[in-house]
Amino acid sequence: MTDVESPAYVPGHGLLRGRTAVVTAAAGAGIGGATARRFLEEGARVLISDAHTRRLKEYEEVLAGEFGEHAVGAQPCDVTDESQVRGLFDTARSRHGGLDIVVNNAGLGGTSPLVDMTDEQWSRVLDVTLNGTFRCIRAALRAFRASGVSGRGGVIVNNASVAGWRAQAGQAHYAAAKAGVMALTRCAAVEAAEYGVRVNAVSPSLAMHPHLVKVTTSELLAELTAREAFGRYAEPWEVANAIVFLASGYSSYMTGEVVAVSSQHP
Repeated sequence: MTDVESPAYVPGHGLLRGRTAVVTAAAGAGIGGATARRFLEEGARVLISDAHTRRLKEYEEVLAGEFGEHAVGAQPCDVTDESQVRGLFDTARSRHGGLDIVVNNAGLGGTSPLVDMTDEQWSRVLDVTLNGTFRCIRAALRAFRASGVSGRGGVIVNNASVAGWRAQAGQAHYAAAKAGVMALTRCAAVEAAEYGVRVNAVSPSLAMHPHLVKVTTSELLAELTAREAFGRYAEPWEVANAIVFLASGYSSYMTGEVVAVSSQHP
């Protein structure tokens, strides 16, 4: 796709030592899987979740083999199902005795001209991407409020997208959902401050992983890559590094922010 080399991988520095995190849509590939790995490298205990049960189990085994079974667990969760969302957060509390960080990474894309888009296509993308983020934020805030996490500094990080800022043909449902995630992040941050909880979001553009290659044409990937300032797509771990920053004490006075992990900010 591009001849521009990616930077060297950044080692962990213990930024999340002793913290417990939930990461959704983290079954190995993409930003969620990279975030789970980076959190473990930074010393956190991580509960990964995904709607794809088989891939989730396989990735749990990989991470447990590297970081130890005590450090990582897995809980299948479809974020469109409220009972599964509640079960995920119940598991986080029962397995690790508490919760410090939540990364809402679950999202669903697709391409369709608006004039031909069906109600089902529109609703499905919004239910996963926007409503799913809402359900997980609500569950996280309820857990933080019940546990009095304010002394430890609870954190929520949502995955938005530059699509929430810019127009792209065929992406009306995805762009609307991601713009909604941005607005939801800001509103949740104002309310969560009462509990000492910070809520921020990252806004990536093009982070490459195998599943994206399968569902995107080479022409579109080349076009999107050409828009990037560095002339290459982001590695998922580069987005995960920004999530680590927002989850760590280095961003202790940041809340309600949407951080672009791209040059494509309006």
